[in-house]
Amino acid sequence: MFKFLSRFREPLIVGALLLVPLLTYLTKGHRGREPNTFDRLVLRLSSPVQGVLTWGLEGVAASAAGYVALRGAHEDAASCRSELAHKNEELNALNEAKAENARLKTMLGYVDGTHDQEIVARVIGLNPSSQYLSMRIDRGEDQGVRVGMPVVTPDGVVGQVVRAVGSSADVLLLTDPASRIGGVVQRSRVRGSVTGAGDGRKLALNLVRREDDLVDGDAIVTAGSDGVFPRGLLVGTAKSIARPAVGMFLTGVVVPAVDLSRLEEVLIIPVTMAAPVVPAKDGAR
Repeated sequence: MFKFLSRFREPLIVGALLLVPLLTYLTKGHRGREPNTFDRLVLRLSSPVQGVLTWGLEGVAASAAGYVALRGAHEDAASCRSELAHKNEELNALNEAKAENARLKTMLGYVDGTHDQEIVARVIGLNPSSQYLSMRIDRGEDQGVRVGMPVVTPDGVVGQVVRAVGSSADVLLLTDPASRIGGVVQRSRVRGSVTGAGDGRKLALNLVRREDDLVDGDAIVTAGSDGVFPRGLLVGTAKSIARPAVGMFLTGVVVPAVDLSRLEEVLIIPVTMAAPVVPAKDGAR
């Protein structure tokens, strides 16, 4: 619109100058008489200019109206996008709260079925070091957490508290090479030892004799003989069981029952049957 006015500014001014006298003549001139030669000449010369001016003014008016409508549409669209983003944020928050409530409800059901008063804690950090697999939780000495306490979820074993301070604690994960758990095959009651493999994904199965009854898919639970974990907690599932031609023991791994990379809440069992398996170090970051 503004480009149009700037481009045709001079013709529009000339036309306006011609149109004003014409309008004055037509409105204030003698009425009722026949136009003379001069009148006809003025009308003939002014008609094209009047048409151009009328077209230009109508175009300007239409452009202005279109600009106003378009700007209003943009503002409405921006308002709708903002409102939609706000609604999406609310929906995401509700979905997150729903998922958290479901997890806490599961934990509450687990706690109700046990004799001990477990301490619920949130995971606030993970230590990415391959030499020290640990996590940090938001409960510490102020909430009754002590070094040596087992850490679990309703799905199974997580690890053991190795350091506790005011309002936080570090937990050594069962996948750390320093972790040792006395295990038993739930089906056949064969005993063995489960050690962290250090890769954060699996455990090594040790001290199970070649002739013992153990196959892929067997559930391994805590034996309660290591002085750390209560008896009967799920550790994981046996996998890749092999019986070498030489040696006393079979080989195999245990897939942890708990996905340690996705933990958000855990339970601390308030017993300290043993000291931590490793000295406290710099914990999760």
